[in-house]
Amino acid sequence: MSFSLLRAPARRAFLSTATPRAAFRSSYRRYTTSTPPPPPPPKSSNTGLFVGVGVASLAAGAFYYYYSIASPSGADAATTAKSAAQAVKVATGFVPTKEDYQKVYNRIAQVIDDAGEYDDGSFGPVLLRLAWHASGTYDKESNTGGSNYATMRFEPESLHGANNGLHIARQLMEQVKAEFPWISYGDLWTLAGVCAVQEMAGPHIPWRAGRIDGVVANATPDGRLPDASQGPDHLRNIFYRMGFNDQEIVALSGAHALGRCHRDRSGFEGPWTFAPTTVTNDFFKLLFNERWVWKKWDGPKQLEDKKTRSLMMLPTDYSLTQDKSFKKHAKAYADDQDLWFKDFSNVLTRLFELGVPEKQFVTQDHWILKTVDEQNEKTSS
Repeated sequence: MSFSLLRAPARRAFLSTATPRAAFRSSYRRYTTSTPPPPPPPKSSNTGLFVGVGVASLAAGAFYYYYSIASPSGADAATTAKSAAQAVKVATGFVPTKEDYQKVYNRIAQVIDDAGEYDDGSFGPVLLRLAWHASGTYDKESNTGGSNYATMRFEPESLHGANNGLHIARQLMEQVKAEFPWISYGDLWTLAGVCAVQEMAGPHIPWRAGRIDGVVANATPDGRLPDASQGPDHLRNIFYRMGFNDQEIVALSGAHALGRCHRDRSGFEGPWTFAPTTVTNDFFKLLFNERWVWKKWDGPKQLEDKKTRSLMMLPTDYSLTQDKSFKKHAKAYADDQDLWFKDFSNVLTRLFELGVPEKQFVTQDHWILKTVDEQNEKTSS
């Protein structure tokens, strides 16, 4: 029997009684990539409620089909999606609360921690990438794209080169969606991004619900996400289009402390840091503290650290040290992790809300959802 089959249950038992999950994860590093196992079954189920919601969802689906496809004079996609979501709530009388979203968060946290041999033992980085790419398509001039309609569910957006490999994350979230069918995909995906950051020892990310599911007509064209082979001008073109400034561009780039590139997805290969499942400012520190040289291989241009040849940086990453404005912010974050945590939290909240009308949110105030460790501490105290 493979040891990996025993490791996840043993790790969960250990974490629940001895060591905070985040601290354990930061000391447990693996450089492996394999096909992800299916998430474990839920520990408990509100079957009666969710069956009712499921039935209502079917009714909402019929509503969507008639008014957006079958009816020649149907409402536009946004109205249709909102009406379908409202139909579910009306039919079931179920209005989710913050506590309900905390339950979804907890289920996502379980999925993150049950990755087996996949990518250093965590699904966190790929779930954060899903939330990022679902939100980063926003265009402030046309007010299109963003997280509101979760349009990566549809082709051709799901097949855009920048989204290669994200079918893994979407499939993982389908398991959670089946357990909590009342949550929209946009809320589910961005909540997964929040959960990923927080469960990997990062800062709290203020979040609120209210995104609705759109239709294929809402899908965005290719080319709205960053091309890692480019330089600072390209980064500005992409991020200014969303409404971000230089400091916010650099703050968001720090997410490359997590995860790795895959040859069969982006063409690039390797992790950025030695702890790719822990949120730290190591991305910035390594940019300045290591000597980076161009990798000699048959793949696209990328850099590797001269000392160990085991880390990588993308051309867009390296440009943060070459552009005067970017470099100022990157150096500040390399010197002060607390500063980066603060700025990263603020800008990630903004990113996840791009394209969502303010009136759609269920509350004006943002929620701070508790990590699994925080909930366990409260229970034991």
